[in-house]
Amino acid sequence: MAELVLQARTLPEPLYRLIGAEKVRVQEDRDEIRLIPIKTIPVEKVNYCPFLGMYTDGKQTVDGFFERMRKDAELER
Repeated sequence: MAELVLQARTLPEPLYRLIGAEKVRVQEDRDEIRLIPIKTIPVEKVNYCPFLGMYTDGKQTVDGFFERMRKDAELER
Protein backbone atom coordinates (compact mmCIF):
# COMPACT_ATOMS: atom_id res chain seq x y z
CA MET A 1 0.00 0.00 0.00
CA ALA A 2 1.47 3.34 -1.08
CA GLU A 3 0.69 6.58 0.73
CA LEU A 4 1.54 10.25 0.25
CA VAL A 5 0.35 13.68 1.38
CA LEU A 6 -0.62 16.43 -1.08
CA GLN A 7 -1.76 20.00 -0.88
CA ALA A 8 -5.49 19.89 -1.59
CA ARG A 9 -5.12 22.90 -3.93
CA THR A 10 -3.32 20.65 -6.41
CA LEU A 11 -6.47 18.56 -6.93
CA PRO A 12 -9.04 19.42 -9.61
CA GLU A 13 -11.52 22.07 -8.46
CA PRO A 14 -14.54 19.74 -7.89
CA LEU A 15 -12.45 17.48 -5.63
CA TYR A 16 -10.86 20.44 -3.83
CA ARG A 17 -14.32 21.77 -2.91
CA LEU A 18 -15.39 18.35 -1.58
CA ILE A 19 -12.26 17.84 0.55
CA GLY A 20 -12.54 21.00 2.69
CA ALA A 21 -9.02 20.69 4.13
CA GLU A 22 -5.62 22.13 3.24
CA LYS A 23 -3.92 18.74 2.90
CA VAL A 24 -5.09 15.35 1.75
CA ARG A 25 -3.63 11.90 2.33
CA VAL A 26 -3.65 9.73 -0.78
CA GLN A 27 -3.64 5.97 -0.19
CA GLU A 28 -3.30 3.47 -3.00
CA ASP A 29 -4.16 -0.15 -2.31
CA ARG A 30 -4.47 -2.56 -5.21
CA ASP A 31 -7.15 -1.05 -7.50
CA GLU A 32 -8.42 1.51 -5.00
CA ILE A 33 -7.32 5.10 -4.36
CA ARG A 34 -8.50 6.88 -1.21
CA LEU A 35 -8.40 10.63 -0.56
CA ILE A 36 -8.46 11.35 3.18
CA PRO A 37 -8.66 14.98 4.39
CA ILE A 38 -6.07 15.93 7.00
CA LYS A 39 -7.63 18.27 9.52
CA THR A 40 -5.09 20.63 11.03
CA ILE A 41 -5.38 21.61 14.68
CA PRO A 42 -4.98 25.31 15.55
CA VAL A 43 -1.75 26.01 17.46
CA GLU A 44 -3.56 27.35 20.52
CA LYS A 45 -5.39 24.01 20.86
CA VAL A 46 -2.23 21.91 20.51
CA ASN A 47 -0.54 23.27 23.64
CA TYR A 48 -3.64 23.10 25.82
CA CYS A 49 -4.11 19.98 27.91
CA PRO A 50 -5.85 20.39 31.27
CA PHE A 51 -4.24 17.20 32.58
CA LEU A 52 -0.76 18.69 32.30
CA GLY A 53 -1.41 21.64 34.59
CA MET A 54 -1.69 25.38 34.26
CA TYR A 55 1.80 26.05 32.84
CA THR A 56 1.54 24.10 29.60
CA ASP A 57 1.47 27.27 27.48
CA GLY A 58 5.28 27.44 27.41
CA LYS A 59 5.55 30.61 29.51
CA GLN A 60 6.82 28.82 32.61
CA THR A 61 10.29 27.27 32.34
CA VAL A 62 11.70 24.62 34.64
CA ASP A 63 14.30 27.07 35.96
CA GLY A 64 11.59 29.64 36.60
CA PHE A 65 9.52 27.07 38.45
CA PHE A 66 12.42 26.06 40.72
CA GLU A 67 13.26 29.71 41.39
CA ARG A 68 9.68 30.40 42.41
CA MET A 69 9.62 27.32 44.65
CA ARG A 70 12.90 28.42 46.31
CA LYS A 71 11.47 31.88 47.00
CA ASP A 72 8.28 30.33 48.42
CA ALA A 73 10.34 28.13 50.73
CA GLU A 74 12.34 31.14 51.94
CA LEU A 75 9.14 33.06 52.68
CA GLU A 76 7.77 30.17 54.74
CA ARG A 77 10.80 30.20 57.07
